[in-house]
Amino acid sequence: MKKIEAIIKPFKLDEVKEKLNASGIQGMTVSEVRGFGRQRGHTELYRGAEYVVDFLPKTKIEIVVPDHLEEMVIDTVMAAAQTGSIGDGKIFVTPVEEVIRIRTGERGEEAI
Repeated sequence: MKKIEAIIKPFKLDEVKEKLNASGIQGMTVSEVRGFGRQRGHTELYRGAEYVVDFLPKTKIEIVVPDHLEEMVIDTVMAAAQTGSIGDGKIFVTPVEEVIRIRTGERGEEAI
């Protein structure tokens, strides 16, 4: 099993969710996060005062899938989240050793 974490622009969440649902992916965890990469934030003007926005708002999606669905999920997220401009985000893939459904005690892929 693999855990796929995608950091994307917040306005792309609905499109990513719809495309993943259409692909048969049933569950995901979504968090509002803040961070920066190469963008390094930006400066804004508020009531005549300039200030630096160091951390930009992003959305983090976490999905655990069987190994055979890994590439399909990555391709789907990339296609839906890409705008072609800086700050589109990143995808991280890590192995998952075990999954346990608390309610039933199911383990492994059955618990996904």
